[in-house]
Formats: sequence, structure tokens, C-alpha cells
Amino acid sequence: MADNRIHEISIFALDLAMRAGEIVEQERRKNAFERNYKSQHELVTSADIKVDEFINKTIRKTYPDHRILSEEVSPQVLQDESLDTPLWIIDPIDGTVNFAHGHPQVAVSIAYAEKGEVQLGVVHCPFLHETFHAIKGENASVNHKHIQVSQITEIRDALIATGFPYDKSSTDLLTARVNRVLHSCQDIRRNGSAAIDICWVACGRLDGYYESLSPWDFAAARLIATEAGATAGHFSEIPESAHAALYGKDIIIANPAIYDSLRKVIADDPA
Repeated sequence: MADNRIHEISIFALDLAMRAGEIVEQERRKNAFERNYKSQHELVTSADIKVDEFINKTIRKTYPDHRILSEEVSPQVLQDESLDTPLWIIDPIDGTVNFAHGHPQVAVSIAYAEKGEVQLGVVHCPFLHETFHAIKGENASVNHKHIQVSQITEIRDALIATGFPYDKSSTDLLTARVNRVLHSCQDIRRNGSAAIDICWVACGRLDGYYESLSPWDFAAARLIATEAGATAGHFSEIPESAHAALYGKDIIIANPAIYDSLRKVIADDPA
């Protein structure tokens, strides 16, 4: 059971995510945001920057001693400092391509961690009118209603989601993996927002998810999923020094009944 301090931070995070979501909605309504690219291929809009700056400013005003890891404003903080100081992990717009193209699968993702362990997570989906939330040790919810993972027990009946990186250099490996998964499960979905995909595992709309991600893509949603009963791990070895809750390479999150089967299918890459 979390202490009162975590509950106070949770209330702050929920309010912050909702306010950030209002900015996301306003930016789309105005349709005046600019499109640019990071590393020549990764889309970033002026709305991403605006929302990220708003979240950073609000956290720094309320919690000046905390650190912030965010996709646009401070993406290198984990490499620069230890995890001893409380850490916020932010994705201002998860699903930027969806946002720019008018799709509804867009989320504001906010996680709060202490010593590398995520204590609370909020994933707010302004266009879907859903807010997923979890505090470590206290279950998970969407719009204040309790959620849990699906009861599917066989991978052949499972609906699996994944995503693809902006960098297409590993396409052959990824498509081979998709081919194996597709031949093992009922079907595959690719919604364009890792945070939403993982939250959909949490509420049973999906049965499993895998991809390689950055911490801001999954930190909040991973906690939501595990508090809803999901098993979370990796389908490759992780460094001994890594904090599993923040290590994004080769993530797999699934309902416990199919986790091992899905992991075996994904990890069985031809050498």
C-alpha cells in the first residue's frame, strides 16, 4: 500500500496529464502545429515541444528537487545522473504520427519513479476520452474503474500488438518476427502508440505486446499493466546494471497465461 505522499503525487500527476491533454486537443483543433524531424526520420511537431515544456515547467514549480526524463526536453537524464533522486518520465505525445494525421490513438504518458522503480503511472488519451492510472501495489483503473488483463489461455486465440521503429535498418528481422507471431496467434494489431497498446493489454483489449522502446514510451503503461495482472519482461538478456522497469530493449508484456508462449515465439530468432 502506497503512503500518503505517493497519493498526493498521484493526484498531481492525474491533473497534470488532463491539463496536458487539453493542450494536445487545442493544438489539433488549431491545426497550426509545425512538423519537423529528429535524426532525419523521427517526426516531432511543435505540439510535442509545447506540451513537453508545459509538463516540465509544472513539475519543476511543484517539485523543484525532482529530475525529469522527457522525450523532447531532457532525453539524456538517465545517462547523466544516478537514479537516487525522484524521477519523472514523460512522453508529451505518444503517437506523434497519429496526432499529425488525425488519428485518435494519442496519449500523454506520465510516470513517477524512485530508485529506478516506477511508483505511479498515468496514460491519458484525450481523443479516446480515457485515462489509465495505477499506483504500485494498488491495482489499475481506466476512468476510475478497475481493470484486469484478459483470460485468454492459448496463444492461438490471442490478439497481439507491436510497433516498428522510425529507423528501418532492422526491417528484415522485425518482419520475420511478425511472421512467426502472426502464424502463432489469432491476429496482430499496430495502433501507433506503445502506451495505449500496453494499457489495452492491461484492460484485456489486447492479450500481449512486444517492441523495443525508450523509457518514456512505456514506463507509465508498464506499471498500469502489471497492476492489472500482466507479466512484464524482456525476450533477450538485459544488462546486470539495468533497472528492468526502465530498460526498453525487447520488451514483452502479456497476460500471464500466454506470456511464456509468446516470449518463445518472439525470442526464437534465427541466428
